[in-house]
Amino acid sequence: MTTSPRSNAAAPESQVERGRYLVEEVAECGECHSPRDSSGNLDHSRWLQGAPIWIVPVHPDSNWAERAPALAGFPGYTEEQGEKILEQAIGPNGLPLRQPMHQYHLKHDDAVAIIAYLKTLRAGSSPQ
Repeated sequence: MTTSPRSNAAAPESQVERGRYLVEEVAECGECHSPRDSSGNLDHSRWLQGAPIWIVPVHPDSNWAERAPALAGFPGYTEEQGEKILEQAIGPNGLPLRQPMHQYHLKHDDAVAIIAYLKTLRAGSSPQ
């Protein structure tokens, strides 16, 4: 799969800000995709760099994800894969996203804005 041409140019600041708002204020992605410190507080120094899932299902669920992947820098995904995740709730493997990930069906412009914001963040290694 090829990356779309828009990835070669910097996204407009308004688009990045819209993505930041959606990620941080609406979806609150950091709650699962950011590690926590020993007191259970979000570790903002590793913002959106992947983390163990701290939410547990009420009943056993073999399809429950154990880790939330890193989002900072948008590593490991093409823009098309990200759009499919955010617009159709379908992962890069072609299967529905695993719980506890929300099954979003966003408008295309919102998905593009989220990806633009994530690409502005410093990528780092996932926590141990």
